[in-house]
Amino acid sequence: MVMMKAAVFVEPGRIVLDDKPIPDVGPLDALIRITTTTICGTDIHILKGEYPVARGLTIGHEPVGIVEKLGSAVTGYREGQRVIAGAITPSGHSNACLCGCHSQDGAGTRHGWKPLGGWRFGNSIDGSQAEYLLVPDAMVNLAPVPDGLTDEEVLMCPDIMSTGFAGAERGNIRIGDTVAVFAQGPIGLCATAGARLKGATTIIAVDTVPVRLEMARRMGADHAVDFRQADPVEEIMRLTDGRGVDVAIEALGTQATFEAALRVLRPGGTLSSLGVYSSDLRLPLGPFAAGLGDHTIVTSLCPGGKERMRRLMGVVASGRVDLKPLVTHRFPLERIEEAYDLFGHQRDGVLKVAITP
Repeated sequence: MVMMKAAVFVEPGRIVLDDKPIPDVGPLDALIRITTTTICGTDIHILKGEYPVARGLTIGHEPVGIVEKLGSAVTGYREGQRVIAGAITPSGHSNACLCGCHSQDGAGTRHGWKPLGGWRFGNSIDGSQAEYLLVPDAMVNLAPVPDGLTDEEVLMCPDIMSTGFAGAERGNIRIGDTVAVFAQGPIGLCATAGARLKGATTIIAVDTVPVRLEMARRMGADHAVDFRQADPVEEIMRLTDGRGVDVAIEALGTQATFEAALRVLRPGGTLSSLGVYSSDLRLPLGPFAAGLGDHTIVTSLCPGGKERMRRLMGVVASGRVDLKPLVTHRFPLERIEEAYDLFGHQRDGVLKVAITP
């Protein structure tokens, strides 16, 4: 049995580097050798026990790598090819997938739908924080990396770029819109960049970490609001002359940020939620306008699949968005526990860490 190193969930509070067998390759699978991966905020939810996964599961869902071995039925790819796979790996054939809801893929269920069913890496199957990764339904999920793009240039595509952009897309931002983005972590920063690409002409970024507010301006924010220096609702209403914003994107997952996003919406505006919530949400009656404000509230799980990855890498290759500055720290896989400690405690201005086996 050939072994590899992998970061595995042991119990709440413990993710450790351990030895695991290199996976066997089924007919529709591909085995990729990981060259770069990273740690996500969702991985921290798992570490803290706020999102349950099986003990012994390899964590991580943001892979960049090289095809090591292809399943017998996989065509259109070659061994040695540089590829990425999305954090969401749909089967491509379920009812949900055929309706365009790849993230809610219910392959194998009677009706073809399953909440979060497309999220498999580091959730229901072993993930990418390892030396090797088994990619299911490879012909649906493997996306070749264009020549000339580095690992770190495409590292954001599998999750945070796809998720952040989805917040802007699902918010249905139009040219000339005013948009507020609450929380400027990696996903919020990508939502800010996505809002700019969608045509928003006034973007208001909310956070309290100076390095994040500075990065938000680099990503396209016109105003940066430090919520410890000013009430963000009051400041946004001042900046919009009392009108409110067309779209508010919530990128943290707390009652406070969700409620603030609702409070700054103009009548008929859209609240686009990207947060992972750990408790019930309450709708305040006034901002909700007793249910009569023509508001739209949408939620999004990261879109995946090879076509989504191709499009995102196309955006990177075009130069319209540069997400390389989001990689602030780098660690070898053997130091991943140290990387988790840094990222989990948000020290030293960390945004994203690059992990290389």
